[in-house]
Amino acid sequence: MTPWVLLDKVQVPGDGGELSLHQRGDEFSIRIKGHGELMNSRVHGSEDALAELSCARLVGNLAPRLLIGGLGMGFTLAAALQHLGKQAQIVVAELVPAVVKWNKGPLGEHAAYPLKDPRVTVIEQDVALVLKDTQQAYDAILLDVDNGPEGLTRKENDRLYSIDGLNQAYMSLRPQGVLAVWSAGPDNSFTQRLRKVGFEVDEVRIRARGKKGARHIIWFARRGN
Repeated sequence: MTPWVLLDKVQVPGDGGELSLHQRGDEFSIRIKGHGELMNSRVHGSEDALAELSCARLVGNLAPRLLIGGLGMGFTLAAALQHLGKQAQIVVAELVPAVVKWNKGPLGEHAAYPLKDPRVTVIEQDVALVLKDTQQAYDAILLDVDNGPEGLTRKENDRLYSIDGLNQAYMSLRPQGVLAVWSAGPDNSFTQRLRKVGFEVDEVRIRARGKKGARHIIWFARRGN
């Protein structure tokens, strides 16, 4: 079998450790030192679903404004662009500048270079800071940060999923806006926190590979009026 080739490695800001990009033939892998593979270019069914199901909840909004926290391999962004009209705006908050560079370079072809779309604005910053003090700015906030509410790579991500972080997300959404959160697995305490903040919560299980692969979780939490 063709061996993996290391293309690049960078330090994640804060206590996030070392992030690396690997290639084997036409397959790419992003890994975090000490934890293994975070994502693979051949496995993105649940990332696609995060965008598709979020956009389905915005039907009737001809010019929605979305915030995507975490660029990853660009699949969530690409899927969102496919399901939104020309008047949509998408802000992508990505903490690691190298991830943006990888998506503009070797990774871009797999997701059809979504960063080139004029509807997209990229902010190289922690999504929690992008949300800070924001009031009713977004119709949907999509979070694919770390491995979900149980932070794997950065302890700083815990605040994003805390009561305070969820309150900020609630305030950042417009009336009837949707917070969508991807997770590698279930977390009953997180569901309870969402409801405590005031969200109406729908928890959906999605396969990583369409009808196959691991079952991932997506929470869709809607703000009221």
